[in-house]
Amino acid sequence: MLQPGEQSYNNTSLTYQELEARLQASGNPLSTQKILSAYEMARSVHEFQTRNDGTPYFSHSARSAKIIMDELGIFDDDVIIAALLQDVLEDSDTITRGVLEYNFGSYVAYVVEMLTKDLRKAARNPEEVDIEFVARLKGASDDCLVIKLVARLDNIRCLSFNLKRNPLVYLGNTLERYVPLAEQRKNKHLEMLASAIRLEANKFLG
Repeated sequence: MLQPGEQSYNNTSLTYQELEARLQASGNPLSTQKILSAYEMARSVHEFQTRNDGTPYFSHSARSAKIIMDELGIFDDDVIIAALLQDVLEDSDTITRGVLEYNFGSYVAYVVEMLTKDLRKAARNPEEVDIEFVARLKGASDDCLVIKLVARLDNIRCLSFNLKRNPLVYLGNTLERYVPLAEQRKNKHLEMLASAIRLEANKFLG
């Protein structure tokens, strides 16, 4: 039960000021500016988007970065930037891989492109697109998987707020397709995410 003044999880986010404070504590001014620029780009791209639960889409991107820093203890510039920008290629008509590479480097551009789905095709055949996407992730870097698992974790934490039309299908796909990818890698962050997703799934399933 929420306490007075407390927000439900799906209404939380990470403000520009909160992000800046976290980054300044890491002591690299150049990195701080790059990450804040990515924050602004993502916020602009998703400015008028809302999710099925009525919350701003950008809050999902911001929370992904927050999970990466606060729960995984990752402060790698490229990972935080790619988490913030993970959906911009899907949702912008003007931002391309070239734009990302020019502003944030080739690795960020690679990660974001790896995390990008064909939304038009997904609207027609979501199952086929998801299977193809998982197959692509098998050959992707660990950072790609970290960001994807973080996004899945955040979404599962929002399932109780009617985020997905078929939450049980979303949970099943996550546990059967995505979590095994994480568990096959010898990566402590992916192991942490796999455990966290299983815990949240059990909470939802009761």
